[in-house]
Amino acid sequence: MGGSANGPADGPADGDRGPGHEPHGETMGSRLNRLRAGVLGAQDGVVSTAGLVVGVAGATTDVSALLVAGVAGLFSGALSMGAGEYVSVSTQRDTERAAIAQEKRELAEEPEAELDELAGLYERRGLTPELARQVAVQLTEKDALRAHAEVELKLDTADLTSPWQAALASFTAFSLGALIPLVAVVSTPVSLRVPVTFVSVLCAVALTGTISARLGGAPPVRAALRCIVGGAVAMAATYGIGTLIGSAGG
Repeated sequence: MGGSANGPADGPADGDRGPGHEPHGETMGSRLNRLRAGVLGAQDGVVSTAGLVVGVAGATTDVSALLVAGVAGLFSGALSMGAGEYVSVSTQRDTERAAIAQEKRELAEEPEAELDELAGLYERRGLTPELARQVAVQLTEKDALRAHAEVELKLDTADLTSPWQAALASFTAFSLGALIPLVAVVSTPVSLRVPVTFVSVLCAVALTGTISARLGGAPPVRAALRCIVGGAVAMAATYGIGTLIGSAGG
């Protein structure tokens, strides 16, 4: 894609956008970041659940034990991811609201100073003083708070981040990722269980690593290799530990 998590690489920089374009660029960046977070959440689900079920597979061939461990790992991990995302985004939203409230107070107490500040911001973005003043006056007359929030705070007052949406997205992404090793390990014969799970997981993490790298503008091959190596090491370690525990218990 050749872009970054904050927008396409061939798009205009923040300072080159015209008046009123900041919310669009910010929203696109937010969408890309949310998509990338979803991909990484799915990758976490794949690797953590794979490590769990492969470890159990090293200790026992009982399908019921594998299913219980996998389902428990899926839900505990997904709930943990969702709760963490909710808390994180709630904190972000509180910060955004506080910044908007402060801007609202400043507009009420010092409207002329705020108008001068808005005009100055547009001057720094490349407009002539006369045009910057004209734009600032027109936007202030239409919606002063939104104009300042968009240019000064890079926020859209009508489109603040939703903690519940972020939590649900994180929960869903982790769950979908966790289903890959879970289905692989319980649906294959005992002799193929671990190899099939290994291959399925490594293919999945290679895909998520590639997608995440492309969204962030990083080299996809290097990212995919990192994910493959990390996933393989995690599964090999847990399988070895599970085998040792199973042997000791037997």
